[in-house]
Amino acid sequence: MPILQAEQLRQWIADMNCSMEAYCLLASLSAFVLIQPGIEIKIGESADGLAGPSNNTALGMMLLDEALRVRKAHDYIENPSVASVMTSFFLFGSYFGLSKHNTAWFHLREATALAQILGMQEESYYLEDFVKDASRKRRLFWLLFVTERAYALQKHRPLTLHATIELPKVDDDPTISVAGFIYLVQLYRPFDDTFIGLWNKSRSDCSTIWLAQLQQQLTQALPVYLDVAESQAVDLRTSQQWLRTMVWQLSITNGYLSSTSSDSSMTFGYPIEIAKDLVRVIGKFSKPSMEVHGVGLIEKVFDIACTLIDVMSCVPIESGKFELGPRECLNQLIALVSTLRGGESRYLPLLKAKIEDTLPAVIPVTHSPTLKELSGKIEGVKLETYSNSSNSSPHSTPPYTQFYPLG
Repeated sequence: MPILQAEQLRQWIADMNCSMEAYCLLASLSAFVLIQPGIEIKIGESADGLAGPSNNTALGMMLLDEALRVRKAHDYIENPSVASVMTSFFLFGSYFGLSKHNTAWFHLREATALAQILGMQEESYYLEDFVKDASRKRRLFWLLFVTERAYALQKHRPLTLHATIELPKVDDDPTISVAGFIYLVQLYRPFDDTFIGLWNKSRSDCSTIWLAQLQQQLTQALPVYLDVAESQAVDLRTSQQWLRTMVWQLSITNGYLSSTSSDSSMTFGYPIEIAKDLVRVIGKFSKPSMEVHGVGLIEKVFDIACTLIDVMSCVPIESGKFELGPRECLNQLIALVSTLRGGESRYLPLLKAKIEDTLPAVIPVTHSPTLKELSGKIEGVKLETYSNSSNSSPHSTPPYTQFYPLG
């Protein structure tokens, strides 16, 4: 995660017995890690021989309660610090992982409010710090900036932070690579009050030209070759296609699409192109590099697949003999959701129901199809699907450690 450093963590651990801020931050961070899907930490007896919680989520929830209990004794609102902002952010991430979205939203707004009280939205706030410390604080501000926009798109929430400060520079802190994080910020930067206002239906001043320009900006936002870690690359590529899908959804909601448009991004079939682009790039990445992002990445793939299903139900399907068609793409997206940890139990049944309801000619509604049946019926040909191994290797790195959110 771009806001954590080993040296700083060691200092917080050393201070936790005498600092309520350090104690609450570490408790919320530990809860965040434990609650994320795919984190497998063996929990046996505690140091004093007493039996502890039976699973990671239970322990994570205990740590959440502990962080909130201790935090009540500290006036962090009137006297906030960077640690206060981070604690609220980890509380948000924990409740998001528990699907308690009202509580998650409260703590995300709390984090952005505390950041603004500190003045993190002002360039002058960073001038008196050493370059390395200023870079870390900038990364925290921009992490909140990205997270707030992703959550605003997912849950139709308003924005509080804006692009009012400079981005951290790649060479500010040699101990951490921020190139991928900067790409992520640039992806979300166009989603300002104008877009979110249109998204939330609080304004209506939209145009075909503006939407087409935004689609072009997103399409060109990332270079062909990303010189970043694999886990960062998979999040960037998936986020790019998801954001293109969100813009297309805004376009169709406002009635700006046309079957005769010369710009493919302004046509009804554009999600097919998006799905093809996602399938082409996603196959290059390993399963661990995708699972490290948890449900945030699965939700993006799910949204893209659902939009593709809707389009397939109303747009004539034309697929060349040697060309990746929409049915092949849908098959691959379903297979991907089924194989990622947390996807089969929560999102695959929703996709099945979506297909049964929207594409009855493809999937009979008389029974609930299995993944194998889905693949066969959608494709009409035999295609290899991902395996869903129950003994896949656990990964110690929590989701969103390269960058958050949700995605």
